[in-house]
Amino acid sequence: MMTWVVLLCLHLLFRGMHCQQISDFDNPLVLPRVTQLVYAQISNITSLLNHQIKTTSSFCVKDPVADWNTAFNFSSDLGFVSSCIVKTKGDITQRVCSAAEIKFYLSSLLERSSDNYLKPNKNCNLNSWVSGCEPGWACSVLTSQQVDLRNSLEIPARTTNCQACCEGFFCPHGITCMIPCPLGSHCPLATLNKETGVCEPYLYQLPPMQPDHTCGGANIWADVSSSREIFCAAGSYCSNPTKRIPCSSGHYCRMGSTSEQRCFKLSSCNSNTVTQNMHAYGIMLIAALSTLLLIIYSCSDQVLTTRERRMAKSREAAAISVRKTANARQRWKKAKDLAKKGSSGLQAQLSRTFSRKKDFMMHTENDPNIRKNVHVEIETRDKNVTASVSKEKQPHTHTQIFKYAYAQLEKEKAQQEENRYLTLSGVISMATKSEQRKRPLIEISFKDLTLSLKAHNKHILRCVTGKIKPGRITAVMGPSGAGKTTFLSAIAGKAFGCKVTGSIFINGKNESIHSYKKIIGFVPQDDIVHGNLTVEENFRFSALCRLPADLPKPDKVLIVERVIEFLGLHPVRNSLVGTVEKRGISGGQRKRVNVGLEMVIEPSLMILDEPTSGLDSASSQLLLRALRREALEGVNICMVVHQPSYALFKMFDDLILLAKGGLTVYHGSVKKVEEYFADLGINIPKHINPPDYFIDILEGIEVPSGSSGVSYKELPIRWMLHNGYPVPLDMRQNAPQFDTYVAANPAKETDLDGSGHEERSFVGELWHDARNDMELRREKIRVNFLKSKDLSDRKTPGIFKQYKYFLIR
Repeated sequence: MMTWVVLLCLHLLFRGMHCQQISDFDNPLVLPRVTQLVYAQISNITSLLNHQIKTTSSFCVKDPVADWNTAFNFSSDLGFVSSCIVKTKGDITQRVCSAAEIKFYLSSLLERSSDNYLKPNKNCNLNSWVSGCEPGWACSVLTSQQVDLRNSLEIPARTTNCQACCEGFFCPHGITCMIPCPLGSHCPLATLNKETGVCEPYLYQLPPMQPDHTCGGANIWADVSSSREIFCAAGSYCSNPTKRIPCSSGHYCRMGSTSEQRCFKLSSCNSNTVTQNMHAYGIMLIAALSTLLLIIYSCSDQVLTTRERRMAKSREAAAISVRKTANARQRWKKAKDLAKKGSSGLQAQLSRTFSRKKDFMMHTENDPNIRKNVHVEIETRDKNVTASVSKEKQPHTHTQIFKYAYAQLEKEKAQQEENRYLTLSGVISMATKSEQRKRPLIEISFKDLTLSLKAHNKHILRCVTGKIKPGRITAVMGPSGAGKTTFLSAIAGKAFGCKVTGSIFINGKNESIHSYKKIIGFVPQDDIVHGNLTVEENFRFSALCRLPADLPKPDKVLIVERVIEFLGLHPVRNSLVGTVEKRGISGGQRKRVNVGLEMVIEPSLMILDEPTSGLDSASSQLLLRALRREALEGVNICMVVHQPSYALFKMFDDLILLAKGGLTVYHGSVKKVEEYFADLGINIPKHINPPDYFIDILEGIEVPSGSSGVSYKELPIRWMLHNGYPVPLDMRQNAPQFDTYVAANPAKETDLDGSGHEERSFVGELWHDARNDMELRREKIRVNFLKSKDLSDRKTPGIFKQYKYFLIR
């Protein structure tokens, strides 16, 4: 008999009706089967809502079936469904929302912005508002009406037998059905707080004038910010929407947990813990990082030393190999020359050959057309050499790279030895055999260049006209206060705090010197070296950051090795440069390292401020010979020197001699300076160094010899008149003997005298100094961050790559 009752109830539930015998649902044989049937009907709604969920919530829902199962798969614990079946006397299917009602709720949930109310519908509207429309309550359909939970088009009439929502379900405000609370939520029956009138733990109130209406179940399910009260509290987990179990010791539970999570080893978790205590892991991480840093600090020196030692071994092996090859080639050449000398009739033939070559050379040097053809031939051969070199396989190991570098150095030395006495044919030979890259030429010309201090309106450089040419070394000399460093700063674009007038032209064009900053080397008086690096590391770091980014590594190594060789720094290449606290190389070697830092970038213009100060004669000559090799490659070199020796003086090509006040006394070839002063009646006494004598005259220490009667104050005017330059008015007043000449040349009269500054009060003086200081700072910032047109034709590594070199240096 009981079996027939169970089957009948199951049939009626499946047909949408309810069973009248309450005791049947209390039977343990009936209830589980009814529960499974009801859960199966609820689960079937998922497939009907997949399309809507995927369309409206595609931004966060990728797999609707998987997400729905994560939220509504109660198969592991259906106790709350069974409880609801008993409470509703078996008509749970008459109260659960159909697909149409769930679709209506989800649509309203996604469309609403700030309001918390659903739109009017069939059961809850202005004409019909039953108690099931209130939050936490639900109603049933008529007993004669069949409900199809899969119907997604029509909302059924559900207005009878209204009562509180079951535990584990939520009944929204504005519809009369129940929806299962998702996993991770806790939906018990609410209790009335008589002080506040709120049904806790939810936030809705009872409707007025309805004493039989009590607090029901949950009333909302949305995001955590809108419905935080229905989520399982932190420190607990909820296996189904009606059970909340405190988290046990050794586990932790976050908000919305469906199970407790075991804590990691070495971490502590008390009962009701939200997060696990990871202090032990933090201490272990700090200890590990500290140990790692200590190991790096302790072993870094050893690692660097080992690396340098291995590189030194590779370098020495390469040098020995190249030296052996060069010696063998030299012996073979000598043997070949001796064999040639033994052949009969060779002397006469050589004699005739040399005669013809001599005549041809003289003819070539005098014929400009042949010179032009030779220049074209050199350029053609250079292109062919470059193309052949680029096709060769580049070396990649340390030994191969150093072999390549030393082989090129030996070849360059042999070429210099062969072409010691350079005629035009020698230049042709060296140019056609050389594989070095050509550098762009930079010629700087200036006209009436005048610099005045903005703060005091005082001239520190006046009326300087001339040019410095590529392939030549120009020395700037003069007494203290003559504006030598100011002149270099002006042509380098670093004259801060000064008003610059006149014109400066780059290769005959009115362009900014900053457009060529990538191929300009500037060596100030102060050190620019890194004291905590070795000599070689300083050069390598400068080469990596400032040479072209696409230049192969072997060529960069070759440039560094060439500079070390030419500056005579090979014995100290692995020595620290040193700082004030830590002693390093000598002062003279330090000066050469300063110059070498700019030489390794292969500049087209080098500006040096007293590079020979503090050097002995031998070191100065070594430095000048290195700069002479740079000049032979077309580099424009301009440097300030202070009373050089006669041998050093003769190594310069041009001389700019400045008097006090920044006035030009002489600007021209070094070979003609003595002739020019001799024409003024100033003859250099015997056994006197000409640079020292000139400086003493400009200082007023020495009186010009002879009967010239020329004062040192008149020398700048003599130079202006010699070249036909305009003479400033104030200078003409100081030299009245030239009034006749000036009167005959009125077009050349110029008044460059600055206006005198008036007396200022203390506050005015303070404001004036502060304003000038701010202008100076602004000018430095503007120059440092100035984005000028790049005409250097060189692409250097970017800032991030340079920072990488800085980190690994």
